[in-house]
Amino acid sequence: MKKIWQFLLVALCCLTFITVNAQKKGKPFKVIGFYTALHDQAHISFVHEANRWFAAKAQEYNFTYDSTNDWSKMNPAFLSRYQVVLFLDTRPDTPAQRDAFRQYMEKGGAWMGFHFSAFALTPSDYPQNWDWYHNEFLGSGSYGSNTWRPTSAILRVEHPEHPVLKHIPATFKSSPNEWYRWSNDLKANRDITILLSIDSSSFPLGTGPKQHEIWHSGYYPVVWTNKKYRMIYMNMGHNDIDYEHHTNKDLSLTFGNKEQDQLTLNALLWLGGR
Repeated sequence: MKKIWQFLLVALCCLTFITVNAQKKGKPFKVIGFYTALHDQAHISFVHEANRWFAAKAQEYNFTYDSTNDWSKMNPAFLSRYQVVLFLDTRPDTPAQRDAFRQYMEKGGAWMGFHFSAFALTPSDYPQNWDWYHNEFLGSGSYGSNTWRPTSAILRVEHPEHPVLKHIPATFKSSPNEWYRWSNDLKANRDITILLSIDSSSFPLGTGPKQHEIWHSGYYPVVWTNKKYRMIYMNMGHNDIDYEHHTNKDLSLTFGNKEQDQLTLNALLWLGGR
């Protein structure tokens, strides 16, 4: 019996090695990250961190990573060079850019968006004036509210069979983040598959000082995909910043969390066709 277990352990180790090696040496693909990184140090911090992380993973996992803050490149000719598009903070705003992105997705392109890329609030500098993106593509509608200040949450896997959730435990502790609530009920949308939500063990979530920014109950999706498109939205992407002492120093980072990093990598490789 002991020899059988030893054989199974060796076989499992070999299989894991082969799987990881296949991921690293799979068919190459190209990724472009769009960002603005002009407003809110928490988002700027995340953008710079994300650009470093994706560039490092590109070398390790055999894909190409480029990034740009020039949203005029959101056009059919430029997008045709890439298999995956990332929105690291904001979204395209001109009609031509929006049309180009929609065409890219409807023709089979892939997308991953983080945190603020889904934000929409009317009135604000980022109003909800793009129904296809916010209501059909993301499904979330407008921003509803958020927790404060940025804190870790226990996240719960909703669909463990999904390839993005491979090797992700049933629950895990996230990096600190400002968590969003949405105007639309994603559970009621048949096109949306919720992959991760905030586990009830996280409550109360947030520290205030405003009481409405501390969540005590409810259902909050944080990672989901739309079955009509090759896409993943992740609510992570807001680092904690020392605003109080006016240093603007990072008090937390998004990357460097084992499970969350694996989730992000799984999502990217899935979108890239691995």
